[in-house]
Amino acid sequence: MAHLRAVPDPDDDPVVEEAALEEPVDPAAAVAPEPDEPQPGLDRGLEQEPRRYPSTIGGAFYLSILAAAGAALYIAIRSDWRLGIQVLGASLLIAALLRLVLARRDAGMLAVRNRFLDVFLLTSAGVALIVLATSIPDMPPT
Repeated sequence: MAHLRAVPDPDDDPVVEEAALEEPVDPAAAVAPEPDEPQPGLDRGLEQEPRRYPSTIGGAFYLSILAAAGAALYIAIRSDWRLGIQVLGASLLIAALLRLVLARRDAGMLAVRNRFLDVFLLTSAGVALIVLATSIPDMPPT
């Protein structure tokens, strides 16, 4: 059952004649690429730029959105949960707007999927949080 093995068995290989292996190789027949010619797959985007921290403007915006979301959760836990959830929804809406206007190379961690899918998901989540936070009725004190 040689066809079920993941690693081929050397005994299954066809026999190679030794005379075919001993043919001399003409060095003039082998053509090496010119040193100035770009070799496919080797020189793509290897030009080094100085590292910027964060490396994109979207990275800085992402950290700001993350900080706003953390502040929103702190507000929701410590004081008014409605205000905290509304701030969280607003931060998601701002992230959607930033994802819409920034190019993919500048968006940083805001770019996860296709631009319009990212914008749609962030907008949907932000609007849903704001609508739910404002529409849930107050519970009477017990």
